[in-house]
Amino acid sequence: MAMTFSPATPVRTIFQRKSLSPGGCYCRGPGYEKCHLNIGIAFTLRSAANYVRLGDGAREYSGKLFVAKRNFQKRTGIFRCATIEEIEAEKSSIEKDVKERMEKTIETVRTNFNSIRTGRANPAILDRVEVEYYGTPVSLKSIAQISTPDSASLLVQPYDKSSLKVIEKAIVSSDLGLTPNNDGEVIRLSLPQLTSERRKELSKVVAKQTEEGKVALRNIRRDALKAYEKLEKDKKLSEDNVKDLSSDLQKLIDEYMKKIETIYKQKEKELLKV
Repeated sequence: MAMTFSPATPVRTIFQRKSLSPGGCYCRGPGYEKCHLNIGIAFTLRSAANYVRLGDGAREYSGKLFVAKRNFQKRTGIFRCATIEEIEAEKSSIEKDVKERMEKTIETVRTNFNSIRTGRANPAILDRVEVEYYGTPVSLKSIAQISTPDSASLLVQPYDKSSLKVIEKAIVSSDLGLTPNNDGEVIRLSLPQLTSERRKELSKVVAKQTEEGKVALRNIRRDALKAYEKLEKDKKLSEDNVKDLSSDLQKLIDEYMKKIETIYKQKEKELLKV
């Protein structure tokens, strides 16, 4: 005998809650909030007039699926990247500055060495003598002609004879240790022979000036490296670029160091030669 059921509401519901992922569903990507989606699978027994039906697959959501996007305030601005030409121009500017400063350092060392007299008379020993000419300090060689009549004397002939006295005063005040002879027309300077002790003293002075020149070269290298590091920081040069440029810079420094050493040895030889 068939049993009939009267229509009725579900007699029992088997409800099982599931989550898409531990802690819910995550919507990935910039500007998105985390959203939770819990899905419930409901199994329902419903009665009908003459049968029992198992309904499955009914889904229940504990929350609505949503995507929340933040409202970002867009920033506007113009960003300009340096071109290859501009980067090369900056590198060239640094290299040019380095070479110019190194050449000036070498020239300064030479000038300092020339101002130190050796056994023979040399007009260059007066290069650093400054004269107070009409209230303005000027170099002696700019207001007078300097010559060497012989290997042991110098002749100073001013373009303006009224400057003889100030020239004489400047020579006496210098550290050359020379006694000028002013005859009203020209100034004669006799260079006495250097003693062995004096030669050694001057040799120490030359060595000190040589070291000062080398320190100047190292300072130039330091400034150039800082300039390269700044370009790297500004993303204009890579780390490898900086390493290569630093290596080239070191080679250049070594070259100029050798130049200073050569000049020094030559001057020392002149000083110690009797």
